[in-house]
Amino acid sequence: MSNNSRRDFIKKIGIGTAAISIGNNMFGGTASGFTAKSYRNIIGANERINIAAIGVNSRGNSMCGTIARQKNVQIVSVCDVDKRAIPKALKTIIEAGQLNTPKSENDLRKVLEDKSIDAIYTATPDHWHAPLTIMACQAGKHVYVEKPLSHNPREGEMAVAAARKYNRVVQMGAQRRSAPTLTKGIQLLHEGIIGRVYMAKTWYTNTRKETFLKPGNVPDWLDYDLWQGPAPRVDYKEGLIHYNWHWFWHWGTGEALNNGTHEVDVARWGLGVDFPMRVSSLGGRYQFNDDWETPDTQVVSIDYPGRVSLVWENRSCNGRKIEGQERGIIFYGENGSLDTGDDAYKIYDLQGKLIQDVKPASAGEALAGRNTASPSLGLDSLHMMDFLDAIRNNRRPNCDVELGYKSTVAMQLGNISWRVGRDLKIDPKNGHIIGDQDAQKLWGRSYEKGWEPKI
Repeated sequence: MSNNSRRDFIKKIGIGTAAISIGNNMFGGTASGFTAKSYRNIIGANERINIAAIGVNSRGNSMCGTIARQKNVQIVSVCDVDKRAIPKALKTIIEAGQLNTPKSENDLRKVLEDKSIDAIYTATPDHWHAPLTIMACQAGKHVYVEKPLSHNPREGEMAVAAARKYNRVVQMGAQRRSAPTLTKGIQLLHEGIIGRVYMAKTWYTNTRKETFLKPGNVPDWLDYDLWQGPAPRVDYKEGLIHYNWHWFWHWGTGEALNNGTHEVDVARWGLGVDFPMRVSSLGGRYQFNDDWETPDTQVVSIDYPGRVSLVWENRSCNGRKIEGQERGIIFYGENGSLDTGDDAYKIYDLQGKLIQDVKPASAGEALAGRNTASPSLGLDSLHMMDFLDAIRNNRRPNCDVELGYKSTVAMQLGNISWRVGRDLKIDPKNGHIIGDQDAQKLWGRSYEKGWEPKI
């Protein structure tokens, strides 16, 4: 989506939501006898979009509220392999203002068979992202999939192919692509506000604790077989679910894709680059001697054609901030630098003097009167609104599947470089690894029999 199209969309949603409120304050008051709560359940000028939420524990639960607050949208089904998560999601949906209680499922295949469902939202583990996206496109559903797009590059390519073959809207959950103030900052970069931009530095810090897994029995609230889905079967271990799977290659993609995808996507957007020509990575599991397989300390360096570099630094277990921020992006150019990390940006000259400080729009301005508890929730809502608008207008969304793939594969190549212990030479036309058989073996993965993704 071009910057002009993105600005037009932001203006459009502002006008549309303001018209609906008709002078109401947030969700209070009435207009022509209707409350804002009841208005969201009436089919308007555009046909209502029926959505199924798949994976509704934690992040998915929060997004259920975001979806339920959209106009002319209804969550008609919630699905999770953890039966404890479903009542919580139903409560979130009703509290967000939806009048009808969704159906409940534990098997996503049954959800995809429901022809009344127009689109799915999914916050499943990484190993499910691309296979489910492919299955949903085949079933005629549009897809909002949380980052990263895929567990490995091969199935990411397949997700792009599926979206195109079945003409489905697929949005990756890189919310900053729909951030109005940041969009203006990226436009300024492209217009030359700091001259030719030749490098982006990105980072993420946290204070994660050590992780030990131990053999155990599958709890009665979990369908572990469905949780594994396309991944080859391994015995259940306590401590793996619902978060620590991130640190094991069988299911997860490490911090590089868990969090780095966000910053690297913005960096690639600002640099205006597609596929790299060289990728290298150093680091390891340094803070603790535990069961993690992925690095807690990692630097990924990515060289793109045109004398452009992107660097991502991660410290999962040491919370010392960089430039005063836990996470962020700095663009370096011939005439200065631009810093960002959320829906805001700062511009500095070559000597580091601050010359422009652009704050994010307030929640009320950004969402034209929509109720939101935080700026991050506001970006979630804007990104979801863009997804819905793309469905209604048959266009590609702000973080279309192809854009999501290019950002995802950059970090996957960083992980592959780290796992084989050497630099990778990359074909800048398609992102494929050149002349390294061991690294090429990690381009894809093996699947449980019967679960292999197919287009």
